[in-house]
Amino acid sequence: MSFLAEKNWQTERPAIKERIRFMFNNDLFSDVKFAVRRPDGESESKRRKQVIAAHKFVLSISSPVFEAMFYGELAETKDTIELPDCDYDSLLELFRYMYSDEVKLTESNVTGVLYLAKKYMVPSLAEKCTKYLQTALNRTNAFSILPHAENFEEKNLVDQCWKVIDKYTEEAVKSDGFATIERSLLESVVERDTLNIEEIELFKAVNLWATKRCEEEGLSTNGSEKRRILGERIVKGIRFPVMTQHEFAEIVLDCKILTQDESFTIVKYLNSIRNNPVGFPETKRTGTELVERFCRFGSVVNCGAGYSYLPGKKDFLIFEVDRDISLVGVTLFGSRNCRYSVAIQIEHFKNFTWINVCNKTGNFSSACIQSDQVSYYGFNVFFDSPVDIKKGVRYHMGASISGGANSCFGENGHASVVCSWVTFKFYSSGEENNNGTKVEQGQFPGLLFVVK
Repeated sequence: MSFLAEKNWQTERPAIKERIRFMFNNDLFSDVKFAVRRPDGESESKRRKQVIAAHKFVLSISSPVFEAMFYGELAETKDTIELPDCDYDSLLELFRYMYSDEVKLTESNVTGVLYLAKKYMVPSLAEKCTKYLQTALNRTNAFSILPHAENFEEKNLVDQCWKVIDKYTEEAVKSDGFATIERSLLESVVERDTLNIEEIELFKAVNLWATKRCEEEGLSTNGSEKRRILGERIVKGIRFPVMTQHEFAEIVLDCKILTQDESFTIVKYLNSIRNNPVGFPETKRTGTELVERFCRFGSVVNCGAGYSYLPGKKDFLIFEVDRDISLVGVTLFGSRNCRYSVAIQIEHFKNFTWINVCNKTGNFSSACIQSDQVSYYGFNVFFDSPVDIKKGVRYHMGASISGGANSCFGENGHASVVCSWVTFKFYSSGEENNNGTKVEQGQFPGLLFVVK
């Protein structure tokens, strides 16, 4: 928009801020123009260009990039500058902010404005955009916002997106944004342990994603083509063994994404014939609405140092808490891409003796686990049902672990850890066949629990 200046307009605006605001998108004294596309629904080649009038001085005192563009050694001399990487609405809001410290953000322009705020180094505007996205974030747009948050390296916004996705997974994967995510992001989704969704529903969403991608590329939507589009990392991240026989037979088999041998192996697994590794994760996802976790070690020694699982040896640790919790599982160290056979027993001390409260056995594959303090290779062992842990009672954990290569192990262990207002105290065990775990080092990096 351009217009003629009112007579004596300066005298009607006593504040410098008002006078600068008056110059926004105004031809008066303009010494540069920007030609940008207008997103009016037409194809890229037919989108008409629209011009925004601006003033080099105002832009330069707001952005070091514009300062270099107009007053640097290689200053731009053209009267009209074309910007092919942005649209009219986004650039207009960038300039509005530079002229008035005001911006009109909407769901349709906020990511474009954030891109320009980053490009032209206007951090205060970038912060406003990020706060707008944080406020607007919900289960239906998390997958639309997340890729932009990652591209702009907005870590807090990325973390908030994942929290929403974890908590409302089923709604999030049914959103329009999920259908358009890149395969690399889909890989991160299916490998995520903390999703709150039934596995069959996640598979349906993944299958629909692959179907739409095939249709976009003009390909057949048969099983082999969808598998090629998905890639092995995504297919192997789906936890088929935790589905019911009916779900697997009715939904998965008909999609024909799995090979005949894979389908046969899973059918045997679901019928409790488990002689060989099934080739897919075998534990349910935890969800994050209630489950809390922590790492009790200050550092982790990776596998090269060699923490061995010796025959006849077990790893032991004693703990107690200051408020009642439900213990849903434990985390154990492993090494990269290895599989382990594990037997866990938990006892509590009562009437001068240890009484068994939980047993869990199974085979588990290691993966990279991240915590606030460290990242390491390991695996989560979830119990068949939560274990009631009473405050002030000492509990004794023992783990027999076999298989795989030498494992990571923790060092600089804490005798006391506070997580979600629960204080955990740890004590070394005195068993003679202890494999080496104690408060300061060894196994049991974390516990998985729900606060009552």
